[in-house]
Amino acid sequence: MQESIPVGMPEGHPLGSTERDLLGARGSPAITTPVAPLADPRALQILSTEHWSLLASRSLAYNEAFSRAGMFLSFLSATLIVIGFMIGSQGMTSTVLPVTFVLLLADLYVGSATIGRLLDASSEDLQCVRGMNRIRHAYLEMVPGLEPYYITGFHDDARGVLATYGFDVRPGPVGNLSHGLTTTIGMVGTIDAMILGALSALVALALGGGLEEALLLGGVGFAIGFAGLAAVGTRSALTRQARVESRFPTPPG
Repeated sequence: MQESIPVGMPEGHPLGSTERDLLGARGSPAITTPVAPLADPRALQILSTEHWSLLASRSLAYNEAFSRAGMFLSFLSATLIVIGFMIGSQGMTSTVLPVTFVLLLADLYVGSATIGRLLDASSEDLQCVRGMNRIRHAYLEMVPGLEPYYITGFHDDARGVLATYGFDVRPGPVGNLSHGLTTTIGMVGTIDAMILGALSALVALALGGGLEEALLLGGVGFAIGFAGLAAVGTRSALTRQARVESRFPTPPG
């Protein structure tokens, strides 16, 4: 077959590989046959590499979450020991109250920052799980019939992600609450709510209130902190879910 010669090039001039590439890129008669992505022999290796990359990213997110929670608990333990020594030696004097308030305020700040990072780590973990579910779905498309051997999800919607975490069905409001309290975020958030209650009780004592007023204000502070934690967690989960586009949703039924 005679090769086409670009305009302005003398006849008989041999075409090099670069010129052939340019001709193909600019609409030459070269014809490429489209190939399905999963039919490409390199698809399995590419998907496997991405799968291992997501596993490593998820492991890093878990390690950071546990490390941040451990740092917060260590800082909280140290400040509580200091507060215990001060109260044991001097009692609830006018000197001890401000120092205790400042230490508990620092604990609340560290705890709030920890919750913020834990929420980010949880979002990264969910993203990795969703990506791995999509890759498992690709494995099933490559080799149909592997579904009975999977114990994790292979759909990228909320139900498929929950299946990877071990929830076959939606747990409901009570189940969500009980599960949330057992997570690292729920534990740290509950401790933060307790710290806010203790700060509220200190404010009542500093204003001259008695034990009953301090306990009442402390309970109100704890309730406000716990409600705020629940609101932030729910809003974060709903926002993440709204931003995600499901490409392989779970079939109805």
